[in-house]
Amino acid sequence: MSSEREEAVIGEAPHVAGVSMVAFDANDPPVLARFWAALLNGRGVVVDEDGDAWVEVDGCPRLDFLKVPETKGIKNRLHLDVAVTDLAAATQEALALGASLADDVYDGGRWQVLRDPEGNEFCLLPPREL
Repeated sequence: MSSEREEAVIGEAPHVAGVSMVAFDANDPPVLARFWAALLNGRGVVVDEDGDAWVEVDGCPRLDFLKVPETKGIKNRLHLDVAVTDLAAATQEALALGASLADDVYDGGRWQVLRDPEGNEFCLLPPREL
């Protein structure tokens, strides 16, 4: 993207303050929220009277998990990239929490693609080399 285009985009939506939450469709919102809270060192899981759940994570928008009747069917169009300090160790930790490998999506070795307990893809990204 050219710097001219970047300057043109700045300020086009001055009343938009930023991303306040990321919403996941879920069959079992509390279970999925607990997975993400454990993976991201979240501050507890809140479940409302409708069975929806959310978790607060430092440095991230709130993660909301909303009850839906259907299961996930296809690859996500949007996913989370999770920064890790040790790719191999973080992969093992995620697997122990209930994630599964998604080598059918990417198996190149520079990062690891996983699926959460309901099949949502996410990536573990090691520190970038300069």
